[in-house]
Amino acid sequence: MDFTLPPEIEDIRVRTRVFIAEHVLPLEADPANFDPHENIRLDVLAPAQAKAKAAGLWAPQTPKDYGGMGLPVVGWAAMYEEANRSIFGPVALNCAAPDDGNMNLLAQVGTPEQKDKWLRPIVDGKVRSSFVMTEPAPGGGSDPGMIRTRAEPRNDRYIVSGRKWFITGAGEASHFILIARTSDEPRRGLTAFMFHKDQPGWRIVRRIPIMGPEEHGGHCELEFDGLEIPAENVLMQVGDGLRATQIRLGPARLTHCMRWLGLAKRCMEIAQEYVERREGFGIKLADRESVQIKLGEVAKEISIGRLLVMHAAWLLDAGSRARKEVSMAKVQVADTLHLASDVAIQLNGARGYSKDTVLEWIYRYARQARLVDGASEVHAMVLARLMREEGPEFWRWGVE
Repeated sequence: MDFTLPPEIEDIRVRTRVFIAEHVLPLEADPANFDPHENIRLDVLAPAQAKAKAAGLWAPQTPKDYGGMGLPVVGWAAMYEEANRSIFGPVALNCAAPDDGNMNLLAQVGTPEQKDKWLRPIVDGKVRSSFVMTEPAPGGGSDPGMIRTRAEPRNDRYIVSGRKWFITGAGEASHFILIARTSDEPRRGLTAFMFHKDQPGWRIVRRIPIMGPEEHGGHCELEFDGLEIPAENVLMQVGDGLRATQIRLGPARLTHCMRWLGLAKRCMEIAQEYVERREGFGIKLADRESVQIKLGEVAKEISIGRLLVMHAAWLLDAGSRARKEVSMAKVQVADTLHLASDVAIQLNGARGYSKDTVLEWIYRYARQARLVDGASEVHAMVLARLMREEGPEFWRWGVE
């Protein structure tokens, strides 16, 4: 087993780290660059994105034919981790959620015409996108089989009615991927559709206030009351909606983990810098055994998370769905991000709790990690089910 990154991926990783240090971290350091929802102002973001394009660090998940870098998933992992050394990094390089997962899905399953119409503008950075699946109870959440929003066929189109909520980025999105029910079949009852923000028959009910900070466009509640979607805007085939969600959400969960590792490392970077210079009772914090134990524990958990992420990435590149490996990484890295931000705040004391560093931003953001794209408990249930089904083969080596 060789854990060395291929030279071309290592080059991209290093260039990403340099780019973030030179062009993105300085933006993050100025409070004037934040919008009211604690993200980078769009007018500040645009020049940073232009620099990323010029540097060849743009849309790593998308084929080169559509303006991306065409990297393997292992390459995403190395690059995304470095990108999220800054809280503004992923969006500056066009590898932030939800666009990241939407681009990957469209690139994999869209027709050439659909890719030109729906994918290329997202890759170019001309529009933002959103994935519309989650519903208020009793609708679908972690269990997509409970989805109630319906798309009824009528001549050459589908008429959509229903309600969705916690739809990330909807307030700024132009292109939407919608999962709706087209029949009551257990496995073939859902279909994926694409629609544009300017089509009538739907509305944003509200931008849901959250603990924050927020992605651009927030987390919105949507109502559908007669949205008409032409049959040509069905993604894949009618009845393939569950497959579409699986194709999108597996890698998307893993890319969250890639970025979270970068944030966890940033927390340690801030903590280490502070304990090396802060003295109390005649000794540096860094020389106290209790502090060393805290930092060492987080370092161990970050390394475990990275190994799980890279294993899952390698399996995805080899053609596996990597279901259990993605679930393991999701639980591990979500917990690690929370631990890293908590420890860093504790070691920085009042400074960590203040807005003088990004630690409190990361701490609030970290709490969602155990909820988004499947709660940790759901992923633990998936692992238990697969272990029961596979027996000793659950721990097999190699690709399925």
